[in-house]
Amino acid sequence: MNHLFLGIEGSRFWLKNILLSSICLIVCFTLSVMPANAISVYSLPKIAPGDSTWVIDSAETISRATESTLNNKLAKLAETTGLELRMVAIHRQGYDDPIEVFATKLFNNWFPDPETAANQTIVAIDTVSNNSAILTGTEGQKMLSEEKIDSIITETIGTDLKLGNKYNQAFLDASDRISAILAGQSDPGPRIAESTINTEGTFTKAEDTDTGNATLWVIGLLIVATIVPMATYFFYVGFSN
Repeated sequence: MNHLFLGIEGSRFWLKNILLSSICLIVCFTLSVMPANAISVYSLPKIAPGDSTWVIDSAETISRATESTLNNKLAKLAETTGLELRMVAIHRQGYDDPIEVFATKLFNNWFPDPETAANQTIVAIDTVSNNSAILTGTEGQKMLSEEKIDSIITETIGTDLKLGNKYNQAFLDASDRISAILAGQSDPGPRIAESTINTEGTFTKAEDTDTGNATLWVIGLLIVATIVPMATYFFYVGFSN
């Protein structure tokens, strides 16, 4: 009888350890997945006026050829006008911040006072929502009116994204218009849209969204919902005996 009792207690002890280990693994896995979805302004390279970094592609969506073209164009703009334009692509924002808020935080982090911000302009595109934002300092605001910024966002960037998530073209077209305006030239206006333009909107289709992490969350929650009641029951039985 004693041997049987010890065997039962040993099995309970072994099962408790298995359950505890499983719960710990699930918690660690869940915590490791969460930060991957959020992009912080502090996770991007720090930029200061005069830096030669013109393109930041944390979304890995811009081709090398496009990045090279943008770097040459934006470096020339800074050299000839003293005005600096930077392009930023991110794959996912924080859960609460739309792209306008994210871009504002990024602009303020890079250029925290009016003097450093005066000659700066940034274009930011979130490749998950396909939304974009343009921020500019006091010197840029003299030439980039709100109407022109709205036109660049909706008629230039928005049109390219409607044509099939053409991020390279969106950055190139936006840089053409903004560079011309900042250089004191006439606004070339939006590029003529192709006849196959999709008029349904710029929202990402459900099948194109990043569902991998959502699936992992669902699986993790189902496992937790199964294991936690079991663990609670066996702990209760073990301690009551």
